[in-house]
Amino acid sequence: MRSEPIYRVADIRAIEARAAGEPLMERAGLAAATVARDMLADRRARVLVLAGPGNNGGDAFVVARHLASWFFDVVVCARDGAARMAADASAARTAWRERGGVIATEWTADRDFGLIIDGLFGIGLSRAIDEVYARWIVQADGSRIPIVALDVPSGLDAETGVAKAPAIHARATATFIALKPGLLTMDGPDHCGTISVHPLGLAAEQMPAAVGSLLDWTLLRTALPDALRRAQRNVHKGRFGTLGVVGGSDGMVGAPLLAARAALHLGAGKVLVGLTASERPAVDWQQPELMLRSASEVLEHTLDAVVIGPGLGTGDRARALVDGALRLGTPLVIDADALTLIAADATLADAVAARSAPTVITPHPAEAARLAGVKTSDIQSDRVQAALTTAQRLNAAVVLKGAGSVLAYPGGDWSINGSGNPGLASGGSGD
Repeated sequence: MRSEPIYRVADIRAIEARAAGEPLMERAGLAAATVARDMLADRRARVLVLAGPGNNGGDAFVVARHLASWFFDVVVCARDGAARMAADASAARTAWRERGGVIATEWTADRDFGLIIDGLFGIGLSRAIDEVYARWIVQADGSRIPIVALDVPSGLDAETGVAKAPAIHARATATFIALKPGLLTMDGPDHCGTISVHPLGLAAEQMPAAVGSLLDWTLLRTALPDALRRAQRNVHKGRFGTLGVVGGSDGMVGAPLLAARAALHLGAGKVLVGLTASERPAVDWQQPELMLRSASEVLEHTLDAVVIGPGLGTGDRARALVDGALRLGTPLVIDADALTLIAADATLADAVAARSAPTVITPHPAEAARLAGVKTSDIQSDRVQAALTTAQRLNAAVVLKGAGSVLAYPGGDWSINGSGNPGLASGGSGD
């Protein structure tokens, strides 16, 4: 059920090293130039190319050369310093000059461009952006001219998705070899625009096995009970399992009801909702097939899987329910208040790690920080690594919520969910 691979920056560097001698820069520049050409409906449009001091700048010079050969009016801005560029990048700069291309060392106030190519910094940016390049980024972002970023928008960390100020907001990003995690999580979705992946003609044997992938909902949904049910006729509700959802303290009954309704829509055969509220409703009139019980009754029932935590509360009774759920030999999803209890109780945390049945935990960044004993900003500074570390420590699959939710597994595999939208930034969407 894994789809498009995602490689971390160290993996990309290793792939590039193994491909030494191949014309990767020429291929990258041609691929990105094609993306740019397709965005330029007006063949008379002028194009501004911002070329940085490294290999990303070399890619930019190749883009400029191809666009000029296709009769676009191309202006290149780059600072002096060709002698400090790597060999391929320096050769690309020289090739641009040899075809008569001019290099401006400053971007004037001229804004008469149909497109900007961001070739300032790629995956290797690890330092503060100096004043001139920072000014160019601010000018490009403020110009309202569409921007095509080469590999990674300048200022965006390809590994973590953290955007350093200033950072390019691209209309499109042409990324090379494979996806990087920073394009898909944290600030990445706000900076990349439409992402296209260009493998640059590398052979399969040059690509190591990827432990990261982009989650493909089309593939995933075929394994859900509802999809299996629709594929067969001779079935009944018992074939699709009994789920228990436990939570719903006073004032928070809606949380487990939302989770239980979602389970029904995804194809669960029967769903029991165990509520801890002092006065629980007798029926959910929106989804009357849900069976509402007390929390303890549900955990005593024969279940195929359990969800615990939505609206559960954090008192002694809630802790006892979490402890009881952890002792069950059934697959368990732990969310919300149950995670808060586990973060504060080493005994419960040890019980999670000791489980042999499948366990999934679904923290938002603040809950993940409590579980790890760090600040929320520490989690957000490297979401993939934070999720992997938590998965290994608790022996559980982790869904670290947020823009580009990260799924991590104890064995080291991980995925990023590229679906979702800002409408999910609302209470109850996690349930």
